Amino acid sequence: MTATSSKASAAAANTRASAEPEPDTEGAGRWSELFAGRYLATVAILAGGVALYAMNLYFTAALMPSIVEDIGGERYYAWVATGFLMAAVIASMLVSRLLSVGGAATAYLVGFLVFAAGAAVNVVSPTMEVLIVGRVVQGFGGGLLAGLGYAVIRTALPARLWARAAGLVSAMWGVGTLVGPALGGVFAELGLWRWAYGLLLAVAVVLASLTRKALPRTAKSTARPSPIPVVPLVLLTLAASAFSLSSTVAPGVATTIALVVGALLIAAFLLAEITGSVSVLPKLTYTRGSGLTWIYLTVAALCAGVMTENFIPLFGQKLAGLTPLAAGLLGAALSVGWVVAQLFSVNFAAAGARRAIRIAPLLLTGGLLAYALTQTDDASPALVILWASALFLAGTGIGLAFPHLSVAAMSSTDDQAEGAKAAAALNTTQLISYAVTSAIAGTLIRLGDDSLVDSARLMTVGIAVLTALGVATAVLATRRR
Repeated sequence: MTATSSKASAAAANTRASAEPEPDTEGAGRWSELFAGRYLATVAILAGGVALYAMNLYFTAALMPSIVEDIGGERYYAWVATGFLMAAVIASMLVSRLLSVGGAATAYLVGFLVFAAGAAVNVVSPTMEVLIVGRVVQGFGGGLLAGLGYAVIRTALPARLWARAAGLVSAMWGVGTLVGPALGGVFAELGLWRWAYGLLLAVAVVLASLTRKALPRTAKSTARPSPIPVVPLVLLTLAASAFSLSSTVAPGVATTIALVVGALLIAAFLLAEITGSVSVLPKLTYTRGSGLTWIYLTVAALCAGVMTENFIPLFGQKLAGLTPLAAGLLGAALSVGWVVAQLFSVNFAAAGARRAIRIAPLLLTGGLLAYALTQTDDASPALVILWASALFLAGTGIGLAFPHLSVAAMSSTDDQAEGAKAAAALNTTQLISYAVTSAIAGTLIRLGDDSLVDSARLMTVGIAVLTALGVATAVLATRRR
């Protein structure tokens, strides 16, 4: 899946930090101090919360073929991801409010316990419908944990350790990318998918038990919580639901109606964003001449490509006869490309950054089309290697652009506070793109009817069309910087 991997959260955190005045660090902190007894429990909570969320994205993608074989509900395949992601979008709007009301310890306790409750529902799910309910609850808790991982660093640790802590929390997305598919694949091969969620439940409960001792009990956020954009969030949720519904109704008129309703609700969401007093994205996004419009559209186009990861383990098992473990790792190839490319991309100068942003959608779209056009039954090992290479190339495109899109968002205004909000909203844009694309992908797979090869091609080509839109927005984003 996703979040996931949510590397944009890491980039947003870094840009938020850079947008603020430099703190009095009292000397550079050391890794040994961060992991010392005094701060170890705190670090475990901050990093563990983000790791739970990130790992869960890839965990479930690797498990889904086994889950469908056990409890059925294949037509709701996309809902498992869409419900999780929409809940995370809503939760991300509540992080600052939860901190202001209860402080860091209470906020984390709520996040871990809600996540654990969702995992518990997954463990006992008799049907796919119940599993989706569990995933929605899990997504809400996970969205809180992902946001808190960066928001609490300032109050839980001394200033000299902020940079180290932010780096550690950011690294948890990489851990999710690598460990999630492998661990999920192992549980799937053993036929113990319920135990996989039981493991997440146990870890969440253990971390919840540490919060009262490790985090400030009474320290609350001094920042005034932002109003919740209720109307845009409701419209966005309804739009994602309509797109998801299109994958469950009979192909034809009903599917068309659901898609049209979804598109109209997206238009209504944008209208509410522009005209309302509060919005999901910064108001600067909708200001005439603002480069944020093109930056966020480019981010949305790039993130649309990530949603192929939800279904690649299924295609790998059915079309190439891969084991659940191998299929899970194949599904992570795109995110591995993302992580590797990002490590190199951060060193680009301004001119190189502009080129990276413009090239990114081309690489992503090309990789997805190469994967789509080579889908076939009884795929050979050589073809599977080609699939992995194509997906890695697609992920490389995302990794090349993302750090620089974060900087571009932060630089979109001279106001430091607004620049920090603009950078932080990259994560929100990413989650919205994930949720909507996941729902649309489910419909495209359904249109393949009884041919899984056709489903794989339709889904991937359809997503490639969305990523191709980023070619134009990337040019506009770099021209307006």
